[in-house]
Amino acid sequence: MKIFYAVQATGNGHIARAIELMPYLQQYGEVDIFLSGSNSSLDTSQKLPVKYRSKGVSLFYSNKGGLDYWKMLKHFSPLKVFKEAKDLPVEKYDIVINDFESITSHACRMKNIPSVNFGHQASFMSDKVPRPKKKNFAGELILKKYAPARSYIGLHFEQYDDFILSPVIKNKILSARPADKGHVTVYLPHYSDLQLAKKLKNLKDIEFEVFSKRVKQKEVNKNITFLPIDNNGFNESMIHSKGIITGAGFETPAEALYLGKKLMVLPIKGQYEQLCNAEALKNFNVPVLEEMDALFSNSVKQWLDSEQKKLTLQYSTESIVSKVIYTARGLREDRSNQLSTYLDIHPSLSRLLLD
Repeated sequence: MKIFYAVQATGNGHIARAIELMPYLQQYGEVDIFLSGSNSSLDTSQKLPVKYRSKGVSLFYSNKGGLDYWKMLKHFSPLKVFKEAKDLPVEKYDIVINDFESITSHACRMKNIPSVNFGHQASFMSDKVPRPKKKNFAGELILKKYAPARSYIGLHFEQYDDFILSPVIKNKILSARPADKGHVTVYLPHYSDLQLAKKLKNLKDIEFEVFSKRVKQKEVNKNITFLPIDNNGFNESMIHSKGIITGAGFETPAEALYLGKKLMVLPIKGQYEQLCNAEALKNFNVPVLEEMDALFSNSVKQWLDSEQKKLTLQYSTESIVSKVIYTARGLREDRSNQLSTYLDIHPSLSRLLLD
C-alpha cells in the first residue's frame, strides 16, 4: 500500500509527531512525506522519507510574542499554492493522511481523492473542544476550513468527542524516568533571547535551560543556559526539569503533563488555536500568562509551588495509527464502490476508460 502523508512544518510539533509515527505507518506500506512550511527547526533528513517539499503557508513571529502578519502576507502566493496543488500526485496513492496542510487538501478536492485530516487541529471540528469565552470568527474559520477533508481524527489533552484520541507521546518520553534536577526548561520561540534573558535573570535562584533558534552551541549567561534546538536535547532537559515554560501549543504541553512536570504557558498573541489550548490546559491547573509583565517573577515562584493534574493516555500510538489507516482505507473503498456503481450505470463511460 502506498501512503501519502502531508506534514505541516510551521513548527516543530507536527514534524516531531510524524517522526514518531513513521515506524508504525511503515508497517502498513510505503510512506511518502509532503513537507509544507518553512518554520521548523528540526532536522528531518535522516528521519522522514520526504519526497515532496513546499514553502506552503508559513507562520512568522514578531519578537514580542505575536504573529508577524505582514511577513506572512509577503510570503503567501495564491497562484503558487494552486499550481502546487494541481501538480501534487495524490491520485497515485492508496490513502492520503493530512496533518492540517492546505495544499494537499486543495489537491484532493480538485481530483476527488478522499483524505483523512489527522492531528490536533482536526479535533476542533467538534464544538465540544474548549474555546475562549469570546470566540474568534476568523480563528474558527481557519481551524475548520484551512484543510478540509472527507473524515477527521483529532488528538487532544482529553477525549472531548468520539473522534478525538489521546496525544501521540514520543517513545523517549513514554519510557522516561522523570527526575527533578532543579532547572526549568524554556521554549518560547515567539520571544527573542534578549527579552527572555531580561525577565529570567531576575529569578536568580532558578536555573533555566532556554532552547533558542539563534544559538548554534551552548551559551551560559549567569542563571540562564541557552541551547540550540535539538529534539534529543530538549527531551532530556524536559525529563529532568522542575517544570516547563512554553507556548500553548499541543505536543510539548501534552508531554510535560504526561511526565507529571509543572507547566506554565504563554500563548502566541493572535493565534486562536493556542488560546483554545490554553482554555483546555486550565482544567489541568496550568497557569496561562498573556505576557511577561512586571508580575512574571512572582507568577513563576507561585507556579513552582502549585499542584497540577497529570495527563493520562487512553490510546497507544499503535492503536492511533491503526485507527487512521482503517479510516483512510474505508474512505478509499467507498470511493471505489461509488465509481464502480457509476460505471455500471454509465457503460459508455466504462468502455471509454478501458479503451
